[in-house]
Amino acid sequence: MSLLQLFSNGDTVTRLVTLLLLLMSVGSWVVIFWKGWLLRRAGADVSRGTMAFWQSATLDEGERKARAFDREALVVPLISATRIKTDGTLATAGDRSQQLTRVLRQALHAALLKLQFGQVLLATVGSTAPFVGLLGTVWGIYHALIGITNAGQISIDKISGPVGESLIMTAAGLAVAIPAVLAYNVLGRSIGRIEADLEGFARDLRELLAHPAPDLHRGAATGGEAQFPAGPPQGKLTSSGGSAIHAVTSVGAT
Repeated sequence: MSLLQLFSNGDTVTRLVTLLLLLMSVGSWVVIFWKGWLLRRAGADVSRGTMAFWQSATLDEGERKARAFDREALVVPLISATRIKTDGTLATAGDRSQQLTRVLRQALHAALLKLQFGQVLLATVGSTAPFVGLLGTVWGIYHALIGITNAGQISIDKISGPVGESLIMTAAGLAVAIPAVLAYNVLGRSIGRIEADLEGFARDLRELLAHPAPDLHRGAATGGEAQFPAGPPQGKLTSSGGSAIHAVTSVGAT
């Protein structure tokens, strides 16, 4: 018996379980294809955008070049966030290093929310779909046994048919859950790589603007565009994994 026949011959609970599994499957596959496409673009954009930024001579030029590659708006918001306006509020209180830490942390939060969108759905489907299918199986077996009892005759052929049909719901639940779990893990690794790249860029950008080179000071003092080296700061500034908050705030503590 197929799921369509089980749906047409089932009662209200069986139909609701079948519809719920169908919605879970459609939703998870939509997220899988969409996020796979988005993360593939984002990974390439972040790499090319940050490279174009560091090969620029000024902050404005670097932002323009990064914008040409940043189709998912992950890199440019970090650069734009460093343009802090002094308006006398608490947001602009403290030294330059503290202000950069705060605005870059907020920009990283927004970027990571965009990357993480849909992961909760995949995790929910992967963890609950087997139990939804099991509910349909238990309900189907219950009704099969009730029907056998009312018939007054018990035999293997009368039991195996209805019970086997009910077990289809368990198989359907697993068929919905397994792709969602696999996609959650694979997409999570891609998100982690992009997150590490963004954390490293934010950390290098913060260090560059919080402790600018002498030629950067001279450019600002003469009223021209601030110049900076065409490459990320070297030495102790090496990007590391972990949360986006820790990657930026850990520099502020040094």
